[in-house]
Amino acid sequence: MDIEIAFGGGKKVGVRYKGFTHRTDQPEEDGGEGSAPEPVDLLFAAIAACTAYTVLSFYESRGLPADGLRVAASLVRDLETDRVVKVRHEIRVGAAFPEKYRKALVRAANTCSVKRYLENPPEIETAVTAE
Repeated sequence: MDIEIAFGGGKKVGVRYKGFTHRTDQPEEDGGEGSAPEPVDLLFAAIAACTAYTVLSFYESRGLPADGLRVAASLVRDLETDRVVKVRHEIRVGAAFPEKYRKALVRAANTCSVKRYLENPPEIETAVTAE
């Protein structure tokens, strides 16, 4: 298997992938301890990190100084279902950022590979086996 899963007691799950272990837990109101992010939190964090990376790469490829560059992410939720219905990224550039690059920067940010996976998701197959 490419990804190894380990149960850590209670609602905790450890996911080992490419030499890193990512830990998750559930909030106290769902029987967890709230000691780590929920799995879906990692998804939204991955989208933000990927977008920030593509923005930084845009800057670097044009030799632009990244001083003061920030990417902020916010989640818009449906009030009835509490599901996230929109992820909004705000790229905060310095005053010296060239106006001619604004649209290109947004296009670059939208090339984030995590976003592309969500737009064209892989098939998810689940099987039960006995050992």
